[in-house]
Amino acid sequence: MQFFTRALLPLGVLLLGWIGYSVLSKEKEEKLRPEPEPRIIKTRVVKLERKDFQTVIQTNGVVRAHHEASLSAQVSGKVKTVAPELEDGAFFREGDVLLILDDADFAGAVVTAEAQLARAKAAYAQEEAKAKQARLNWEDLGYDEEPNELVLRLPQLREADANVKAANATLDGARRDLERTTVRAPFDGRVLELSVAIGQNISPGTSVATIFKTDFVEVRLPIPARQLAFLTLPESAEQPPVDVRFFDALNEESTAVWNGQIVGTEGALDVESRELFAIARVMDPFSLGQNAGNDLPPLRIGQPVRAEIDGAVLEDVFVVPRDAVRKLNRIYLVKEPELKLQRREIESIWADEKYLIVRDDSIPDGALVATSKMVYSPNASKVEILPDNVDLADPDLNADDAAATPVGAKSTGTGAVKASASTSVSSQDKSA
Repeated sequence: MQFFTRALLPLGVLLLGWIGYSVLSKEKEEKLRPEPEPRIIKTRVVKLERKDFQTVIQTNGVVRAHHEASLSAQVSGKVKTVAPELEDGAFFREGDVLLILDDADFAGAVVTAEAQLARAKAAYAQEEAKAKQARLNWEDLGYDEEPNELVLRLPQLREADANVKAANATLDGARRDLERTTVRAPFDGRVLELSVAIGQNISPGTSVATIFKTDFVEVRLPIPARQLAFLTLPESAEQPPVDVRFFDALNEESTAVWNGQIVGTEGALDVESRELFAIARVMDPFSLGQNAGNDLPPLRIGQPVRAEIDGAVLEDVFVVPRDAVRKLNRIYLVKEPELKLQRREIESIWADEKYLIVRDDSIPDGALVATSKMVYSPNASKVEILPDNVDLADPDLNADDAAATPVGAKSTGTGAVKASASTSVSSQDKSA
């Protein structure tokens, strides 16, 4: 009996301890566990309103000369003079003397040709006199028939005449070669690269410089096939050109804008990229003529540029900022007046780096769309709309605020939600 008492006593103590622990833990857990509250998602919104949207096709290209030529001499000789207008980067006008070769040999050739012509003319005069005398002798002899050509020395006269013509041609050629020792500019242009130096011997056809015209430059612009429906590009010179704006792609801070026109296309899509290349022109790229005094920097050959082309105007559409788009084609509308999230899949008819353009009759005009980044966003969740003047970096915001909005973002506007949303859309339209 004593044995059983000693064995049951520890077991009873353990049982009573476990029961007490269970009761006390349950009561404490029930006291610590708060009543669950519905989670409210905080976000900013933008009002969607139907309006017209101007599409802008953005592309890029490299400036190139529309007429680049290799300047060469037509005669051989030693370079005697190189004009300042032929230095690298120099401008020149049509007819300017750019290069002079040593002309001593060519001047001597002209003198020799002149002497040869004088001898030929003298021989012709002698033969002409002999022919006249032969006819007089024939008539004095009393012959009634007409003398033949040999009697009248006509073959010798024709030979003398041909020698005169040949001597004239030789003289003209010698004079042309003498003129060609002076190389003149064939058009108004600029030097891309000089290839010779004073004292260098050159032969006919040797390139002395690479030059290009400066009246206008060209830019080859790739247009994606999916954007061709928003443009009407000219296919011939008879069709009206399309305006295009160019910006400096090397200096993002530059405010220079060069206005150009698309005058044609290459007529075939690129096999690899499926893009159509349009040919644009910018007149007077160096501000030497019609653009003189406009303070535009020169548009240099080889310079990369960005281009903007105004396309079709899309009527009665919604302009959705990209900040409001999730998973490429999903947005969250804030349904009023209960302020609950409504998930909506959209299909854009136009998209760029800032906006998606949507034509959807199921979206009511004036609907609010959430623009803040939301980690937790189940459908029909309750929403609290944040005014634009709320600083999301405020330490007084709780953890849910930080999860529901981009940390560190700051507002650019003030006032009530509807007013700020309307202002945001209005400013987006101006930037578009």
